[in-house]
Amino acid sequence: MFAAERRQLILEMVRANGAVSLRELARVVQTSEVTVRRDVRALEAEGLLDRRHGGAVLPGGFTRESGFPQKSHLATAEKTAIADLAANFVEEGEAIVVGAGTTTQELARRLARVPGLTVVTNSLLVAQALAHANRVEVVMTGGTLRGSNYALVGSGAEQSLQGLRVSRAFLSGSGLTAERGLSTSNMLSASVDRALVQAASEVVVLADHTKLGTDTMFQTVPTDVITRLVTDEPPAHDDRAHTELQALADQGVQIAVAGATGASGGEEVPARRQRGALPGPRRGQVPGAGSGLRPAAASVLGESGAERERARVADLRRR
Repeated sequence: MFAAERRQLILEMVRANGAVSLRELARVVQTSEVTVRRDVRALEAEGLLDRRHGGAVLPGGFTRESGFPQKSHLATAEKTAIADLAANFVEEGEAIVVGAGTTTQELARRLARVPGLTVVTNSLLVAQALAHANRVEVVMTGGTLRGSNYALVGSGAEQSLQGLRVSRAFLSGSGLTAERGLSTSNMLSASVDRALVQAASEVVVLADHTKLGTDTMFQTVPTDVITRLVTDEPPAHDDRAHTELQALADQGVQIAVAGATGASGGEEVPARRQRGALPGPRRGQVPGAGSGLRPAAASVLGESGAERERARVADLRRR
């Protein structure tokens, strides 16, 4: 097959599927991954597709993933507040999984104080944060190191999670919408995150308000699998984030809102119950667990704060 024919077939596959791995492209066009990678570079130079680690995707339309140096300086106060609140959902002696990300790294720093904890992770940064915690056992997955976010990915990481069962998974991502749930811009990271979710009875998503309403290429956790979202209060003018937050609550996601100042207290956004629906555990949730914020985690808002929240929710419902 000539280069022009190969590249046309590659382009057609990417257009049909949105994203295709180099391995799959090589199998279909019956050539090596080295040759396919060269073809993908040529097509990217023409603006016909975008390269991703391990594959190719359609150009534009989805948020690109930033590297760790860029992410570590974004919404730092919000991430600190989210981590403070999320740490209150972890019990002594639990076994949990913690995914890669700058927000989960902040969470890990707080988990170092939880005695008897076992943390399974594919993140070098999470493991490093817990390395000197005397009473916390850290279990790392196998896999290939992805340098942009210091995470282990690939089949080795996914296989090491098979047969594992823990109480909760704490995950972050590049975007969160009520329609698609949590998503990320990298194919390999998405595959590992899905494996982490399969190992947990409950899924807790950590996402600051800048990710609300943002949709990225690869879905990791569908909305109906998310037990709880821990986030910060969006600015009053951010209609998209406020609307998305209420839409997630309406679909049954328990939402804990942390203050952006780093306080450990938070509140929950009420969900509008569907007519005739009865409350009950979400899919994959242990009955009786996670039904609300623990007293240590949720400080009740002052009267003025509660009034502001009721007014905000009422405004959302009128839209």
